Amino acid sequence: MELMVGAGSVAEGAPHDASSSSESFDDWVRARQDALLRFATLITADSDLARDLVQDALTRMYARWSRVSRLEGPDAYARRIIVNQNVSRWRRDRRVTVVDPAEMVSTPVPGHESTISDRVTILAALARLPRDQRVAVVLRYYEDLSYQEIATLTGVREGTVRSRVSRGISSLEGDFR
Repeated sequence: MELMVGAGSVAEGAPHDASSSSESFDDWVRARQDALLRFATLITADSDLARDLVQDALTRMYARWSRVSRLEGPDAYARRIIVNQNVSRWRRDRRVTVVDPAEMVSTPVPGHESTISDRVTILAALARLPRDQRVAVVLRYYEDLSYQEIATLTGVREGTVRSRVSRGISSLEGDFR
């Protein structure tokens, strides 16, 4: 999946200095777009919506890249936009979309020995989790964020995050017994 990068493609007409910071943005997108897409797919369980959320996040970041690039973690900023947009969409739509987990499988990450069937099984189990639990589990174990970082990112208390992760893991364990 190739997301659109570059001064004219991510945010046509967005206020931005098109000098070297544009090149920096393009480089960052090329390096991180696959990871952002995997993250968005895991929290949404919908590959099309994931692409839309990532593209929206990139558009927003491009317009603010001169400030965002000075942050310690532009990745965290992008994830925050994706999570917020997903929550806003969910609140707006309030409907559940069931997708075939096989559709969510991307190319395997080098160094991981999991087979496609294992990945489909895991993605199917994640897709069955309630949205809040799925987001918490993905952020904790896929993105390797601390409970405090997840609480900050999702706007809930750390205890709530711990509860969501615990319940999500318990549900997943039940799927694999």
